Amino acid sequence: MSDTRVIAVKNVRKSYGGFLAVNGLSFDVDKTECFGLLGPNGAGKTTMMKMIYGMAIRDPHSDGSISVFGYDPLYDELKIKNLCGVVPQEDNLDIELNVVENLDVFCRFYGMSKSATRDRIDYLLDLMELTDKRDSKIKALSGGMKRRLIIARALVNQPKLLILDEPTTGLDPQVRHVIWNKLRAMKKLDMTILLTTHYMEEAFQLCDRLIIMDGGKKMMEGNPQRLLKDNMEHYVLELKSAGSFGKVEGFLKETAANIGSTTEAATKEGVTDKAGNDEGAFGEAVNAETETDETETIEAETDEAASKKAVIRVEHMEEIVYVYSNDPEVLQKAVCLLKGEDYYLRQSNLEDLFLKTTGRALANAQ
Repeated sequence: MSDTRVIAVKNVRKSYGGFLAVNGLSFDVDKTECFGLLGPNGAGKTTMMKMIYGMAIRDPHSDGSISVFGYDPLYDELKIKNLCGVVPQEDNLDIELNVVENLDVFCRFYGMSKSATRDRIDYLLDLMELTDKRDSKIKALSGGMKRRLIIARALVNQPKLLILDEPTTGLDPQVRHVIWNKLRAMKKLDMTILLTTHYMEEAFQLCDRLIIMDGGKKMMEGNPQRLLKDNMEHYVLELKSAGSFGKVEGFLKETAANIGSTTEAATKEGVTDKAGNDEGAFGEAVNAETETDETETIEAETDEAASKKAVIRVEHMEEIVYVYSNDPEVLQKAVCLLKGEDYYLRQSNLEDLFLKTTGRALANAQ
């Protein structure tokens, strides 16, 4: 294992009865990197995390392996736990104890002296801006204070790897940004971070690299900025009704025909295949194979750069219509035809890529 690699996961599977929660997953996490696991509920993110710190056991097969600081969680669970801090999804603070006592219990788990415990608790309360709550009961804390305390508790043993499972779920924007800044500061202190989140902006802000999972499998992996640039149209026009789309559909069809490239992915009443594919709205695209998760595409013989810039892709989600393009001028011209209709023209983001990759329709696990 390389000196810079903290986690190495190779072809790992985990099943519960007949349900395969993680299916052949592989990835590496380097030292001081923030690495994200993204995916809809039921994608296998939390299961994968639990296998890393020994709370779940991977399925036995010849080539599946997990290494954390060179240790295998199957055999070296305690050694890994001594090097890690874990922030679980759920709030599992002891409500019978106050803030300091919750931290003190964990300090004792790690065999710290009274003076070291006192110094460490003072430092962590200051770090998480909880000093004035040190004697408060857990029931008296806000949701944001509880999450910050759970993060402080995960830092008691000065871990080299911090594992966070949806650390800011349900928190207001101010608290979320405070936690983001704390995590950035920890990275500068040579800490490695493994993160799951449903907030795409959080992943975009914090992660050096990430994977998008679906159905227990890795769909794509890389730096979030690079993934967005390479796999997503740059701009999107959101139309709030099918009537609004009707005002621009002819223009978009004509533009696509002139350029020679058009794609359409339609979602009817929220029930569709993974990529949201159906007949093309412009009547020029055939149905995509539902097993492939591919968007329908017709490409004319244009040069590659021009074709990529000019592609128009349309998605319908009930009444909302999304028009994607790399060419902002096309979308600006479409806006001029709306004449007071409700719309939103913006740059695409990681959430758009996430939905393009995993689909807009709900899976059974959601």
